[in-house]
Amino acid sequence: MSVYTVHEPPPRKQETSAAPDRFVFVRDGFYFWAFLLGPLWMLWRRLWLVTVFYFVVIVALEAAMWAVQAPEAARVIIGLLMAVLIGFEAGTLRRWTLARRGWKNAGVVVADDLETAERRFFAAWTPPSAPPWGVPPSPNVWKTRESRDVIGLFPQPGAPR
Repeated sequence: MSVYTVHEPPPRKQETSAAPDRFVFVRDGFYFWAFLLGPLWMLWRRLWLVTVFYFVVIVALEAAMWAVQAPEAARVIIGLLMAVLIGFEAGTLRRWTLARRGWKNAGVVVADDLETAERRFFAAWTPPSAPPWGVPPSPNVWKTRESRDVIGLFPQPGAPR
């Protein structure tokens, strides 16, 4: 079973809340394509700032290894460890980018696959524009009643105690 975080985009102009088809589900776990093709995966997912940070870190690591004249095996191991780190943290990097862009975390879903996660989330989700308790009655609803009887263990209005 995978854990998915659900992210709601900021509403567009003329919208009170975002359309449900624009929600993004981000799986928590290892991303093979982020491990194998880190920078390309970042660019494909439009993680621009993450890509810039990645290249800055890689250049800094290469400069440090060149300065200490690290053997080739150490460079390969450090490159592999960076790829593994990107593979494990790809979901977190994507969630961070969505949060920076103003997306709200709408919930967490546990499911076998993305389709099941979407079904489970939207089966339990209520749009924020409709409160779950309904619309409160107007204050004049009690004044317009024909009968002044009180139901329950309360005394009748106007009766002595």
